[in-house]
Amino acid sequence: MAEKNYLVFDYGASNGRAIIARYDGSRFDLEAVHRFENRPVYASGTLYWDILRLFSELKEGIIASKKNYKNIESLGIDTWGVDFALFDKNGKMISNPQHYRDSARSEAARIMENEGYTRKKLFMLTGGLILDIMGIYHFYDLKLSNSPILKIADKFLMIPDIFNYFLTGMMFNEFTEATTSIVYDLRNKTWSREILEFLGISENLFPEVVQPGTKIGNIQKDIAEELDIKPISVIASVSHDTASAVTGIPVIDKNKNWCFVSMGTWLVQGMETEKPIVNEDVYSSGFANEGGVEGRNLLSKNINGLWIIQQCMEKWRKDEGRNIAWPEIDEMFPRAEAFRSFIDVDDSVFLPPSPDMPKVIAEYCKEKGQKIPSGIGSVARCFYESLVLKIRYNVGRLENLTGRKVELMQLVGGGTNNRLLCQWIADALGVMVAAGPTETTAVGNLIAQMIGNGEIKSVEEGRQLCIDSADIKRYEPAGSEKAKWDTVYDKYIRIL
Repeated sequence: MAEKNYLVFDYGASNGRAIIARYDGSRFDLEAVHRFENRPVYASGTLYWDILRLFSELKEGIIASKKNYKNIESLGIDTWGVDFALFDKNGKMISNPQHYRDSARSEAARIMENEGYTRKKLFMLTGGLILDIMGIYHFYDLKLSNSPILKIADKFLMIPDIFNYFLTGMMFNEFTEATTSIVYDLRNKTWSREILEFLGISENLFPEVVQPGTKIGNIQKDIAEELDIKPISVIASVSHDTASAVTGIPVIDKNKNWCFVSMGTWLVQGMETEKPIVNEDVYSSGFANEGGVEGRNLLSKNINGLWIIQQCMEKWRKDEGRNIAWPEIDEMFPRAEAFRSFIDVDDSVFLPPSPDMPKVIAEYCKEKGQKIPSGIGSVARCFYESLVLKIRYNVGRLENLTGRKVELMQLVGGGTNNRLLCQWIADALGVMVAAGPTETTAVGNLIAQMIGNGEIKSVEEGRQLCIDSADIKRYEPAGSEKAKWDTVYDKYIRIL
């Protein structure tokens, strides 16, 4: 068959990319054709997303793609979650979207808590992850300030929905993105009436919720003429980047109970489930639900991940006066003493930036009555062993919450380049680990487009394409190692 080209837009909180996915009928490959920064703008006491510049970058990505690829089957857009803009009855955006780190949200969260809408209550109403950054708190801040924006608002669109609207003139809310607002009830798959009543918002504010793979429409004629292109079909991708990343995981054995870990600065660990799990145990465990592709559910939690070792690396490079490379670290830490000391990577002391993260680790170990790691190899080994044990700890919690024994671990993201770390995870869990690729968010976006175009029929078919196209490494657990990890796990649990 003739090669088909799909255009993927992947917006992160600090940068974005336009990617061409080339599909030859059996495999695909990805090529970034345009990259750009995503910088918020602080003005008049509020932190905003520069949404019009970001839309301009989308146009630039289309222009860049047409230089080498004349025929584009469709395009899809994924972004971060939680943020939105409101539009008036004439379809005009009333204000730039507020950035999730705007300080007003934390204050709104505190007041809302005092009004009886605690984090726990919001979780029980929606099933979603409750943080101060969530969109519900922006709504409440608008209500507290008696903002005229709410009075003239006619429609609500989240970030990827805004771009789809600007391109096509059609207003929809995509399912996975909508679930990050904490206004959407995951169990009943509708907007929460209780929350809307509390906020004083009409359900008519929200357009139809559509599933990933839905054709939104074609690029409007005036934009196509501006960009000198034929109108391209716009498809609702798996619009929230986390859900898109999970969609793109190349599950090597769909008949096994599998768990995933996306390994980056933050780790996201979880499972796909048929429906949301909303109860006390899920809440107290720090897990939450999010909408997934084909109406599925993602039960997951965020873990402080490679951030800690990245902070250590900055200190070591400064001390050494040179650019220490990651392969050097990878050679040093296996030679350090094993199972000497551990940290809880989720302890709050490791969250903020530090000019001396190795010292923070040493002080934590001293406070817990452990041996103090010193030297690059020792500190790195302490971190990596602790990360493995945290992953094992959360696997146990997932098993308890779902009643499913994990039989396969799928690792994706940049951390999969560390082969010993992947092997340790296999050894500690006693199950096979499939590692790779490093990029799955764009793949999930592509899968949704291919489903929308009828090229493939299901997510499983898309995941098989990823298996055929990507370099996936398999790590079998070494039988003799499991007992060692079992022993130190008991020691690790005592420091939590």
